[in-house]
Amino acid sequence: MSRTTQHPKDSSFNFRIDPALKAAFTHAADAADTPAAQLLRDFMRDFVRRREDMAFEAEARRQSLAAAEQMRDAKSDAHAALQESEALFDADHFADVWKA
Repeated sequence: MSRTTQHPKDSSFNFRIDPALKAAFTHAADAADTPAAQLLRDFMRDFVRRREDMAFEAEARRQSLAAAEQMRDAKSDAHAALQESEALFDADHFADVWKA
């Protein structure tokens, strides 16, 4: 069977697996006309991507909470900027822009 990817193999990943699971997975891979090794690589890439996405979301959440905390601190520049913005919106200087 010829290689389905341009990427050379760099290393192996050996692990033990229940024989029934291996047989079922091999059967499913054959039915999908996809090499089992390719499916495992795809699963691994997907798992890594999901973990990276979770880490990104956690950091975004942390930064958002930190920014919100700064805005609640009456002595911070962020709080002052928020107050100025609220005053501008309260003055309704943008009413014509937002009317449909």
